[in-house]
Amino acid sequence: MAKYESSNLRNITMVGHGGTGKTSLCESLLFITGKSDKLGRVDDASSTFDFEPEEQKRRISISLAANFVEWDKHKVNIIDTPGDSNFSFDTKYSLRVSDGAVIIIDAVGGVEFQTENVWGYASEFSLPRIIFINKMDRERANFFKVLEEVNKVLGKKATPCYLPIGTEESFRGLIDLITMKALMFDDPKGKPKKQDIPEDLLDSAQSYRETMVEDIAECDEELMDKYLEEGELSPEDLKKGLRKGITAGDLVPVLCGAAIKNIGTVPFLDMIVDYMPSPLDRGSVTGKILGSDNEEERAPEENAPFSAMVFKTIADPYAGKLTLFRVFSGTLSSDSNFYNASKKITERPGNIFYLEGKTQKPAERLIPGDIAAVAKLKETTTGDTLCNEKSQIIFEPILPSHPVVSYAVEPKSKGDEEKIVSSFTRLLEEDPSLLFSRNRETKEAILSGVGQVHIDVTIERLKRKFGVEMILKQPKVPYKETIKTKINIQGKYKKQSGGRGQFGDTWIDIEPLPRGEGFEFADKIVGGVIPKTYIPAVEKGIVEAMGEGILAGYPVVDVKVSLVDGSYHTVDSSEMAFKIAGSMGFKKGFMQCQPTLLEPIVNIDIEVPDEYTGDIIGDLNSRRGRVLGMDKQGRNSLIKGQVPLAEILEYAPILTSITSGRGTFSHTISHYEEVPGNLQEKIIAESKKED
Repeated sequence: MAKYESSNLRNITMVGHGGTGKTSLCESLLFITGKSDKLGRVDDASSTFDFEPEEQKRRISISLAANFVEWDKHKVNIIDTPGDSNFSFDTKYSLRVSDGAVIIIDAVGGVEFQTENVWGYASEFSLPRIIFINKMDRERANFFKVLEEVNKVLGKKATPCYLPIGTEESFRGLIDLITMKALMFDDPKGKPKKQDIPEDLLDSAQSYRETMVEDIAECDEELMDKYLEEGELSPEDLKKGLRKGITAGDLVPVLCGAAIKNIGTVPFLDMIVDYMPSPLDRGSVTGKILGSDNEEERAPEENAPFSAMVFKTIADPYAGKLTLFRVFSGTLSSDSNFYNASKKITERPGNIFYLEGKTQKPAERLIPGDIAAVAKLKETTTGDTLCNEKSQIIFEPILPSHPVVSYAVEPKSKGDEEKIVSSFTRLLEEDPSLLFSRNRETKEAILSGVGQVHIDVTIERLKRKFGVEMILKQPKVPYKETIKTKINIQGKYKKQSGGRGQFGDTWIDIEPLPRGEGFEFADKIVGGVIPKTYIPAVEKGIVEAMGEGILAGYPVVDVKVSLVDGSYHTVDSSEMAFKIAGSMGFKKGFMQCQPTLLEPIVNIDIEVPDEYTGDIIGDLNSRRGRVLGMDKQGRNSLIKGQVPLAEILEYAPILTSITSGRGTFSHTISHYEEVPGNLQEKIIAESKKED
């Protein structure tokens, strides 16, 4: 492989809705550049990019995959990303470290919900974009309809630079609007043959060319003046203006093709090399000096201090951990150390690699713009900043999406509990959008993810990589118990069975506290009727009884207990006796104070396209929820509400069904409220059945 300067590097991320052919386009790039000797296919599991067994089984990308091609004295780093919203964390990080985004759109399906999402991610990072309308050979493919959707939905000036020749089965070439030549694709390697534009397409081509020229001229004042004076721009002027417009984000060129037939791939690759920005064009990146709020810029120069960002961690039980990162400034050699500013530790890398799908190519020295990997770093994980210890900087990481699907998990085989924890720890390094925790109240291990597919894939990976099989169950709702009225009651424990006996006698007041105040114990003993040494034991007995629950086994909250009277025996009384007496009195009194169940209420934010708001509000009301307000979120509506947690344990697939996958939601625990009486009976019965 030739050595490249940063000016000859291109870093692009392929994004789009699932099934648009992102991976097929990546495979076509490998094939036409000679990187692979056959065209990898997703359908027959021969793809270089989709190499994980879970991807081959589902025929979709689940993790990001990186590779590179060499073209016209340039090195193009390609990151292929998942199109399923379950795995959008990888997509976001890929865009975070790229210099440009390629939005792939299905010529049949058009602009779909994930297209809008990834467009938003690219906007968040101010990335230059290219749109590639793929699958032009498919039945009902319609380039012009998709183009209309793009301009209507995505809200950015999309400028066709190529037009299709033919469509569906007759799709065979492109019209290059800059050179005004037809490109015909008869070569299996995708090399186009130039010829004159067919007569019946010439008028349309000229019309679209005029629009393209005007769009390009608007990106450069000098070109605009020339265009107004002369009425035309030369191909050189157009290329200069197009590059400036793309790099500045003022213009989004549109291409089309059929990746699995290598039609349009060569012009697409030329577009990337000729017009997409290099790391130098993108300029400096900004971070914070470690330990302060002061910002500092790092220029993409070799003599600048080294800095890089980790955008993916791959856990392998045999090869160890593989860390993928992008260099923003300075250089890195395989024999040098670096500092992890996020973890505040020094790491010593082993060999450095360029990525080629699931394989790696050794690299001696990295420069600004390089995307590479290093194996077996001890503590470095996704989102960490790597830098020179003498010139520390930290780049802001991306926070994972809030998990919305949760399951209680337990091992199929007894004795695998410790193995589960260690295995999940490794998987969480690879996928920070997962969450694995233990619910102290329900005593369940909880696995949470972005969606059902996310959870399913995680369970499959756990089995394949670490040999652990799991059982998934719906998590228990962490109900709580409380009371509504006050009582004064005796708790007395007396036991005599030969020798020293056990005696403890307590009188306690039990009364409700305002919601959210927990537990309060008051010592109101006067005159020494119970020695002070035994009073903590009374409180301990009550606390233990509260933890186990009395009504249905759930923790008791918002209760005040006052120890007001009692008696003791000089010989038979003990701390244990008073602990039992306190517990007995509390349990008996609790059941006489109108006990009731409390359920967690969550704040829920639901973002959906405007046309679904009525359906969502109706569904929320049917779940005992209430709408608190609505805001506009771009083209979508953000519905804010509150709903019992028990009603949304399986909400993710329901929202997907109502909105055709275009809705998202997040929730956080707000407070507890009393469970309606008819539901309480059912919950208590279920609890007793489990016991």
